[in-house]
Amino acid sequence: MAEFSLDLAFVATAADLGELPLCHARLQLDARYPWIVLVPRVAGARELEDLSAADRARLIEETVLAGAAVRAVAEVLGVPVDKLNVGALGNVTPQLHVHVVGRRRGDPAWPGPVWGHSPGAAYKAATLERAVAAARAALGL
Repeated sequence: MAEFSLDLAFVATAADLGELPLCHARLQLDARYPWIVLVPRVAGARELEDLSAADRARLIEETVLAGAAVRAVAEVLGVPVDKLNVGALGNVTPQLHVHVVGRRRGDPAWPGPVWGHSPGAAYKAATLERAVAAARAALGL
């Protein structure tokens, strides 16, 4: 059986947060949005149907937990979260993953989707360090 390996696209675009029971968690490196990506550690998974029923339930619970982490990152960034957007698109990176994005009225892409809207904004090193710490604490990592 094949082992899980993280698509390199996630390594290039998101900071490692750690391992939840099912998912590898990452902080998307776009300081305009508090944004966490969850990647289930299931080899070859591309669709929700590739997960067992128990893993699908666990993914929902970890998505809710990621929402709390997104709110913690938002506090570091000093921005409100008016709405949590959750999506598992996979058109660009087909490995199954779930985006949890904190959105606010007036953010650069509001009310449209954040994907492909405009170039991202890099985190300042100190802010990234605080955001990662806040996310890890909220995730219990």
